[in-house]
Amino acid sequence: MRIALLGGEGRMGRAIKALAQTHDYPPSGEEGGTDVLIDFSSPAGTKEAAAYCASHNIPLVTGTTGLSEDEQMAVKEAAKKVAIVQSGNMSLGVTLLKRLVAEAATALEGYDIEILETHHRHKKDSPSGTALLLGEAAARARDTALLEAARFTRHGRSEERRPEEIGFAVRRGGGVYGEHEVGFYGDGETVTLSHQALGRDGFARGALAAARWVVKHDKPGLYGMDDVLGL
Repeated sequence: MRIALLGGEGRMGRAIKALAQTHDYPPSGEEGGTDVLIDFSSPAGTKEAAAYCASHNIPLVTGTTGLSEDEQMAVKEAAKKVAIVQSGNMSLGVTLLKRLVAEAATALEGYDIEILETHHRHKKDSPSGTALLLGEAAARARDTALLEAARFTRHGRSEERRPEEIGFAVRRGGGVYGEHEVGFYGDGETVTLSHQALGRDGFARGALAAARWVVKHDKPGLYGMDDVLGL
């Protein structure tokens, strides 16, 4: 598998390069071409990568977060021509957590849902792509749209919490790789589901697993880590 990597000098890009080299994945080159493009760049870079992959028939794996509506639409348009795996978090643990959040949101009807995420001081988008991923899973399980249910700030508000609300809280500081907690708050109990990243290797392994999967999957479409892991 010959890999082209967009965003290779970023934190995730460096982790993917280091792990790929230990598995002897050769970088793409003019002689051999490219089997798959892995993108951990910027929203604008993802938009360009999607268009490039669509025009050159190259599958794409992207973990870039913070895309605008226009940039996300470019990814969806490209997915009509090539297979694309897109996820705000590519770790196996977070993929499983998303499934558990959906099940809990269904089973714990009437419980309030709050999501807390913590990342290093350099992270630009807020809330994190993973927090939004978990929020979307909870919202879908309750037959609502995240944009309708999400409450991203409560500053200056003097009203009671809406029953369908999904609250988000964000912390930034230090070198935290990523911590996510989803709380289900009932009148007599609280249920908490959480994930803590101890490094970037877990995300890098997931990205390479997604690359292996998408290279073998020749049907155009927009896929997620659930598809990669067969959940």
